[in-house]
Amino acid sequence: MLLTKQDEQEIDQALQVWRQGDLSRDAGLEFLHRADLSRPHSPASVQAAEEVLTNDGEAIETGATVVLDEVQGVVMLSQTCDVVRNCCLRPFVEIAPLIKVDELWVEEIRRLKRPAFAFVPATADEHLVADLDRTMTLEKSLVSRWTRISGWETDDELRDFAHALARKRSRFAFPDDFVAAARRLQTYLSSKHNSQTAEGAYLRALYEIRVRAAPSWDEDEVLLSWWFIKEAEPAGVEVNWSMFLDRLLARFDQTGRFRLDPPNACRLEDMTARDYVESDRLDLDRLSIQA
Repeated sequence: MLLTKQDEQEIDQALQVWRQGDLSRDAGLEFLHRADLSRPHSPASVQAAEEVLTNDGEAIETGATVVLDEVQGVVMLSQTCDVVRNCCLRPFVEIAPLIKVDELWVEEIRRLKRPAFAFVPATADEHLVADLDRTMTLEKSLVSRWTRISGWETDDELRDFAHALARKRSRFAFPDDFVAAARRLQTYLSSKHNSQTAEGAYLRALYEIRVRAAPSWDEDEVLLSWWFIKEAEPAGVEVNWSMFLDRLLARFDQTGRFRLDPPNACRLEDMTARDYVESDRLDLDRLSIQA
């Protein structure tokens, strides 16, 4: 059965109000992926494997199986210009599920410090964010039957959402030996960020951390320049960025090929455009390791 002209028009009309970052909280929304249930390792595949064992009581065969997972909502990832185009010319859109995270993570996700997720203003009070590790492609006819909820209210909120999507795809893959040298530093950043200590106050005052390798990451000896970009001054503590950064970078292992320039504590407007584009951002949750 082919799509009728009336169906096409109804789908297109329904999609005209959808925008990137919008969401649906309709009951019964499901997310799917394929898994080998003989070796399950996600919550959804583990549950599916347990159900098979309970119902059949037999060994699970190796192979790809579709796993369905009911979710609390879904978020539109496709760009608005693609969402509103004719469903026959551009039949697909991409979505991500909403998942609940710890309350402390929500602000970190809003500030782009956890690139596996995207902040969704409409569901932030419920601690629901977009899980960018899980995406699904579906046809627009399905979306046309959903109840749309506006995911954002201002251009800045949409811009931040789009930035989060770009960050997920464009993270720099640091060399393995840099990842090893920064391991103690990374552990410290993650453990202290939300602590009610002077260190936590400094870390929460940061917008991002960037590092540049000179002459390049591939050289036998590499000089690293660090920028600790401030969003504000640390609250409730005596401000001494130089002392804090010296103590912080003492956790970076310099026994290998890396040497450190004195770190810079600055605001974004204090960096040159060249310094920014030639440096790479460190993530709070993990460093990207080259394949």
